[in-house]
Amino acid sequence: MDPRSEVVLRQQDYLTGAVLFVNAPCDELHTELPPQINAQFWTWNYNEFLYFQNQNTHIHFGTQLPESEFEQAVIFVPKSKELLNYVLHNVLSRLKPGASIFLVGEKKGGVERAAKQLQPYGSTIKLDSARHCQMWQLISILQPELKPLESWVQEYSVSTPKGDLSICALPGVFSQNKLDVGTAVLLPYLSQVTSGKIADFGCGAGVISAYLAKLNPKNRIFSLDVDAFALASTQLTFEKNNLLPEQLEIKAVSGIEDAPLFLHAIVSNPPFHQGIHTDYNASENLCKTSRRHLKSGGELWIVANRFLNYPILIEQSFGQCSTKADQQGFKVLFASTQKNLKEQR
Repeated sequence: MDPRSEVVLRQQDYLTGAVLFVNAPCDELHTELPPQINAQFWTWNYNEFLYFQNQNTHIHFGTQLPESEFEQAVIFVPKSKELLNYVLHNVLSRLKPGASIFLVGEKKGGVERAAKQLQPYGSTIKLDSARHCQMWQLISILQPELKPLESWVQEYSVSTPKGDLSICALPGVFSQNKLDVGTAVLLPYLSQVTSGKIADFGCGAGVISAYLAKLNPKNRIFSLDVDAFALASTQLTFEKNNLLPEQLEIKAVSGIEDAPLFLHAIVSNPPFHQGIHTDYNASENLCKTSRRHLKSGGELWIVANRFLNYPILIEQSFGQCSTKADQQGFKVLFASTQKNLKEQR
């Protein structure tokens, strides 16, 4: 069991009634809770949603709180300070003053910093410090009025040959405040991507998706991500730039295996973080298995840190991989499936 969950169980006497567990780890916590706790879970990670769903747990996926009532909340500290502010605001908006919110996290995950974010909302006390984790209790003194999701957007501009794009990034989304270096290296090559049915895997705030849509109004963009806040950001980015809504299809995915079939192209600045931990599984699977989602003659475009072994993985799947750019620590990699003879005629 995750050590954060072990700390929660050590302090289970503080929990009672309907309790909302936010951003909880995928472990056995839900099976170990005492009967006086009516537990429900909220996650914005699609992989975690699938885990809890398979465990027949009361689970909600999305950027908004579940509609069902709760009397207390246990928040597992997210990586992003801004995302924790969003979560706290939303949870407090649903609880009456005097209610308890519990914060639990790893010391290396910034739980002590996160505990300071509780202070404006009431009195706080450290309940436990064990397993390299801490658990804090907030007794709230206020109930803020819920702010709409759009009010949490960080907006910035990206220059392209087709004009500036306004990017809308919600809390916790990759590259929330400015364009990341990898995507900046990739952008000049997007005009070379074949037109048609294109998947943006790990769409983030929608920079790649929006530019591909702007390059050709006939492009159909499938924006894929594990994170509900990323998917919502991409939707907001499309709306902000007045792009055709029929060009965009947003889909929560656990990995590239959930992508549509018969794509003309897959474009990605692939993700490699899961919470505070580095995880290359999703991006390595993209290199190994994306071919099966491409039609004959379909293309794979990836930007990645130059030290990663993606070219080898792509070559093993596609038979070839070319480097279109190598700058600022990133490589733009390209591969394509072979057209069959019938399609060449």
